[in-house]
Amino acid sequence: MVKWFLVAVGSVSLALGAVGILLPILPTTPFLLLAAFCFARSSERLHDYLVNHRVFGTYISNYYNHAMTPRHKARTLATLWFGIIVSVLLIGKLIPAVILPIIAGLVSLHIIRLRPRPEQAPDTRLEFPEDRAVPEPGTARTVSEQTPRSQDTAEGPAQRDR
Repeated sequence: MVKWFLVAVGSVSLALGAVGILLPILPTTPFLLLAAFCFARSSERLHDYLVNHRVFGTYISNYYNHAMTPRHKARTLATLWFGIIVSVLLIGKLIPAVILPIIAGLVSLHIIRLRPRPEQAPDTRLEFPEDRAVPEPGTARTVSEQTPRSQDTAEGPAQRDR
C-alpha cells in the first residue's frame, strides 16, 4: 500500500515539476526531487527513468552535484527575474513589490554561488549487458560509470561470488 502511495505522490510531483518548467509560478526542482525520493523508495524502474531522463535528469543532477553550467545559470536567472518582474507588475501592491525581489535576490545569490560545471554535459547514455535486449530495472549503467565489464553479469551479485 505504501509503495503505491509513493508511486502516486511521485507521479503527481513529476507532473507538477514538468508544468513548472513552463510556468515560473511552480518550482520545478523541489517537485522533481520529491518525485526522485518517492520513486527511489517505491520503484527502481521509475527512479532510473527519472534520473536518466534527458530533461528532468539535468535538474536532479544539478541539485545533487551543487553545480550548474554557466548557460543554465543565465537561463535560470533570466526566467526567475522575468517571473518576479511580471508578478510585481500584475499584483501592483507594495508588500509583494518589496518581498518578491528580496526573495529573488537571495535565490540569485544562491545560484551564482553554485560551482560552475563545464558546458558539455556528462555522458548519460545507458549501457546494457550484451546478453539482454531490454534491461531489468536497476541493471542499466551509465557509460561514465567505471564498473569493469567482467563483473557485470545477468545473474547478479550472488552469482558473481561463486
